[in-house]
Amino acid sequence: MGEKELHALFQEPFAYEIIMVDDGSTDNSCSLIGGMISSRPELRLISFQRNFGKTAALSAGFMAATGDYVCTIDADLQDDPFAIKEMIKKLHEGYDLVSGWKQDRKDPLSKTIPSKLFNGVTRLFSGITIHDFNCGLKVYRREVTRRLELHGDMHRYIPVLAQWMGFRIAELAVKHHARKFGTTKYGASRFFSGLLDFLSVLFITRYLRRPMHFFGMAGLASFLLGFLISLYVTLDKLLLHKPVSNRPILFLGILLLVLGVQLFSTGLLGEMLSTSSSRGSAFTVRKTLNLTSRQAKKFNTTD
Repeated sequence: MGEKELHALFQEPFAYEIIMVDDGSTDNSCSLIGGMISSRPELRLISFQRNFGKTAALSAGFMAATGDYVCTIDADLQDDPFAIKEMIKKLHEGYDLVSGWKQDRKDPLSKTIPSKLFNGVTRLFSGITIHDFNCGLKVYRREVTRRLELHGDMHRYIPVLAQWMGFRIAELAVKHHARKFGTTKYGASRFFSGLLDFLSVLFITRYLRRPMHFFGMAGLASFLLGFLISLYVTLDKLLLHKPVSNRPILFLGILLLVLGVQLFSTGLLGEMLSTSSSRGSAFTVRKTLNLTSRQAKKFNTTD
């Protein structure tokens, strides 16, 4: 969209910046954006060394953003940007994050069916009742993006992470268009990586600050079961004079005892590390264009 379209969208003058993240594209995106910056000072460019994925791209954009509100939208232009105005109005109702909902989705069944399955499972386990967790069109208060720590493919679970941190989540139906540019990167590998990230999010939102509640309980249950099995084998030997060696149940008891100790130790170490762990950037920036010195400093560049 051009500047006239942006002003028409909001119907009033406002200050804004447009941060474009080039995720290692092999076309002439960088040179095209570079040519536009001279006449469009609100444009910013962050270019990655290679493709690091959508989560890394969002993280870079969040790091650079300086406005009170942050809007994300995919470059494929499938989500209609004219929903942004209504989404900001929704924020003014007291919400911190408004997620788009592709209610009438213009995608093939190979994408819509897995998406429905993903959204249904996420709703079931997270308790969040929105329909479309992974819509690229979202509007945030700055405080939300400042506190989000994303890695892997966790962009799919941003509403879950945000609600876990105490932010209020809402959803708004947005117009969805058939894809005209580029090709989808969705495949079987994305499905399985999403499943693993889903398990990570479940652990993070429930046990990140209390890992002992997960590992400790599992370890305690394993240790007690192993202890009972070992006690049974011992009493069998003492009272009924049954042989102890070469009994599978004995090895099971020993295994459960050792596993219980290991799980408990893992929980204890997790408790010690949970408040002191930190993650580095999951991406490498090749160059930036038109960032302020404060923005460029976050990426260790001088722009």
